[in-house]
Amino acid sequence: MSGAAAEGEAFVRAAGGVVVRPAADGPEILLVHRPRYDDWSFPKGKRDGGETDEDTARREVLEETGLAVVLSRELGEARYTDNRGRPKIVRYWLMTPDAEASGPGFTPNHEVDEVRWCSLDDAAKLLTYEHDRALLRHAAEELRRTS
Repeated sequence: MSGAAAEGEAFVRAAGGVVVRPAADGPEILLVHRPRYDDWSFPKGKRDGGETDEDTARREVLEETGLAVVLSRELGEARYTDNRGRPKIVRYWLMTPDAEASGPGFTPNHEVDEVRWCSLDDAAKLLTYEHDRALLRHAAEELRRTS
């Protein structure tokens, strides 16, 4: 959503998701806390080898949250410079927990030490980065449009 690379410069490719589950008071969003950066964000990570962005998104959400997910609509991408000064593209999907394959469950680790289900309003307050808040607004609009 910001920060483009020079023509021909390689991007770091990553993917992730806005994981949503229904709740009595409206949808809840899953956020992750990364102790290395002391930030709250959406689960995401770099692509491995020849995997697709969709496979990357599912794998990263599983690794960071312990939750197997099903992808629905693509929400777009964020473009920014990572903490090492490299241009990065992260593609995001709207996701739901997989009812048929729950995953191993969350175990705190050095990359993600906490996960939290939040209301849309609480997620907007907790997210550290503006590009994540913009993605949350887009996801909320998609949810309103389809509900």
